[in-house]
Amino acid sequence: MGVGPGPAGAGSLQKDSKVAAAKGQAVTASRKQVTMKGLYFQRSSTNEKITFVFQERETLPVAEDNYVKLQVKACALSRINTKLLAEMKMEKDFFPVGREIAGIVLDVGSKVSFFQPDDEVVGILPLDSEDPGLCEAVRVHEHYLVHKPEKVSWTEAAGTVGDGVRAYTALHYLSRLSPGKWVLIMDGASALGTIAIQLAHHRGAKVISTACSPEDRQYLEGLRPALARVIDVSGGKAHVAESCLEETGGLGVDIVLDAGVRLYSEDDEPAAELQLLPHKHDILTLLGVGGHWVTTEENLQLRVLKDVMEKLATGVFRPRLDEPIPPYEAKVSMEGVQKKQGRKKQVVQF
Repeated sequence: MGVGPGPAGAGSLQKDSKVAAAKGQAVTASRKQVTMKGLYFQRSSTNEKITFVFQERETLPVAEDNYVKLQVKACALSRINTKLLAEMKMEKDFFPVGREIAGIVLDVGSKVSFFQPDDEVVGILPLDSEDPGLCEAVRVHEHYLVHKPEKVSWTEAAGTVGDGVRAYTALHYLSRLSPGKWVLIMDGASALGTIAIQLAHHRGAKVISTACSPEDRQYLEGLRPALARVIDVSGGKAHVAESCLEETGGLGVDIVLDAGVRLYSEDDEPAAELQLLPHKHDILTLLGVGGHWVTTEENLQLRVLKDVMEKLATGVFRPRLDEPIPPYEAKVSMEGVQKKQGRKKQVVQF
C-alpha cells in the first residue's frame, strides 16, 4: 500500500521543526558565550589611586599566524609597576591585569609550530598584551609560552614562572652565579626571594638572607638546604653589612639581590615605607671585590622559561603559594597584592 502525502508531509515538517529548534538552541548558546569577564586596573584622575574592575570582553576570534588561543586555568597576581608603564608610555584608561598564566591550548594560528590544541602550557604575557591574563581565555604569541610539565599543577606553574624568570635573570645573566660564591638575598621569605634562594642553593652557592618579621625568620630557618645565616631586620636594629662581613670572614659577598634600597638619608624619605630597607652605602660596604649588586627590576628573560619549568618539575623550585583563589575573589585579592599585603604568592584558579 502506498504512503499518502499527508503522513510523509507531517514527518518532513516534524524533522524541519527539530532542525530549526536545534539551530535556535545553538544560536542561543553562542549568544551566551559572546562575552566574558576580564580584570583591569584603572587610575584615578589624580593618578594616585588604583581601582580594579571586571569588564565584559568579546569572545576571542580564532587564532591567527603565530598566535595561540588559551583557556586559562590559573593566573598569578603580581604587583603592577605603574611607574614603569608611565615611563614606557603604556598608560591607558583600563590596563589588563595578570601576566603569569597557565592553561590549555584551544586553537593555534596557521604559522604556529610549537603547539597544538589540548597542549598544556605556561608563560608570561608581554606588557603590551591587550588581553588580561585574569580572564577565561587569552591570545598570546607562541614565543611567550612553553609546555607545562605534566607533574606540575596549574597553580604551581603560574605561581612560579614570573619569579623564576626574574631570579634566573638576576643570578645567572646579571651576576654569573657559580658554586662556592657568597650570595645575599634580601627579603628571602618573599615569593621572589624564596625562588632565588632555591636557585642559588641549586648552583652550589652559600646563601645569606634577611627576614622582615619573626614569621619570615622561622620560615627561612626551616628551609633545606639550610641558609648560612638569617639576618632578622624586623626590629630595625640589625646591621646587615656587619653580619655579612662577619659571616664571610671580612671578604664580603659576591652577589647581592636586593628588594629595594634607601638612596637618601632617613630624614628625606618616609620611614614607615623604607625603614626595613638597607642604605645603598650598606650594600657597597658588604660587597666583596668584583662583586655584583643586582637590584630588582621588571626586565625578564623569557628564553629561560623552559628551564624554570624544568626546575619546578624536578623539585629544585618549591614555590611559596597561598591557597588557590576563586575568580570572584580576584578583585579583592589583587587590591591586597597592590598594597604589598601577604607574603605568599597569590594565584587565581579557574
